[in-house]
Amino acid sequence: MDYEYIAEWFQFGDMDLETAEYIQGKRPQPLEIICFHCQQAAEKFLKGYLVGIGEIPPKTHDLRLLRKLCEQHNSHFANSNIVNVCENLTPYGVPTRYPDEIEIRDTDVTRALRAAKSVERFEPIWKAFEELRESAEAEVIEDEPEL
Repeated sequence: MDYEYIAEWFQFGDMDLETAEYIQGKRPQPLEIICFHCQQAAEKFLKGYLVGIGEIPPKTHDLRLLRKLCEQHNSHFANSNIVNVCENLTPYGVPTRYPDEIEIRDTDVTRALRAAKSVERFEPIWKAFEELRESAEAEVIEDEPEL
């Protein structure tokens, strides 16, 4: 298993989430861009989970579809919270990149940030990320030359 490739998915998700949080402090707030990065973070966390279990994620921005693919491998993805989060974040994937496609308010930004963080912290995803990190650390220890 290519741990580095799987880890990259999670790292890119973290970068999107950190970007969204960083630009939240900009005035005026770029609402669409913040929400877009939240959707992108969630997308990468879901795709990272799929890659980690040996699936090739489809090229899609539809978090509902990605969640359903994850659910085929883990019934926890049928949990109503993750279902609702994916439903709410999906519209920020494409329409936010174009003018006049979607109307976003300040409250949407707060919800989008909370939603993206909840995907990152969703138990199966978080557990997969932690197992990946532990495996990578174990590989580093095994590769170290004995003194």
